[in-house]
Amino acid sequence: MSSGILFEHPLNEKMRTWLRIEFLLQQLEALQPIHDHATALHFFHNVGELLDVFERGEVRTEILKELERQQRKLKSWSDVPGVDVSRIEDLGHQLKTRSSVLFSAPRLGQTLREDKLISLVRQRLSIPGGCCSFDLPTLHIWLYLPQAQRNETVNQWMSSLDPLRQALSQILELIRNSAQFRKQTSLNGFYQDNGEDADLLRLKLDLSEQLYPQVSGHKSRFAIRFMPVDSEQGMVPERLDFELACC
Repeated sequence: MSSGILFEHPLNEKMRTWLRIEFLLQQLEALQPIHDHATALHFFHNVGELLDVFERGEVRTEILKELERQQRKLKSWSDVPGVDVSRIEDLGHQLKTRSSVLFSAPRLGQTLREDKLISLVRQRLSIPGGCCSFDLPTLHIWLYLPQAQRNETVNQWMSSLDPLRQALSQILELIRNSAQFRKQTSLNGFYQDNGEDADLLRLKLDLSEQLYPQVSGHKSRFAIRFMPVDSEQGMVPERLDFELACC
């Protein structure tokens, strides 16, 4: 597709959590370097949301289980004729290393949770305008420190997330590459199919259609309804071609 846009939709709770963590980690990376109140508050807001996600479930346990599952999957591929055995072995070694590092790491988010500045800002974020300089003089002076000193602090915070980020990144890469995109056609804006125990749906749409997918269902069955961005004037074609991968 010349001007395609990619949509991803999780088909289970663990994938929903992983995509949210990935999104928040990407936001934290994009907000660096922190040089003013705007970038700082956006950064700390995402840190707070990330810590909230960590506290809602067994994130590390689920990722460790998935690392083991992917290792078993790789071993089953090693007997397939024509497969790149060295590549399989290399990926298996990477997964084993990621698992060992994540298993040995401190509690997820512990460094962030125990940091005094992060804790102070988190307490004020729910208050409208509660991070003004007179409310948070600690943040105010931190933003006037030399940029190099501030960068060093942020790098320490981010490096504490490396075991999680590296493990999750490899897992999502393997899942996303586990299925090829195939051309599909919806009729009157509707499409349904079997998920075949998939974790993730990936859809490519032509941007010129100005449509977006609403997905419902779970890993064994799903349905997609295409909706116009302009809900009043937009039109959904009788037949719509798109690309779909069930990963």
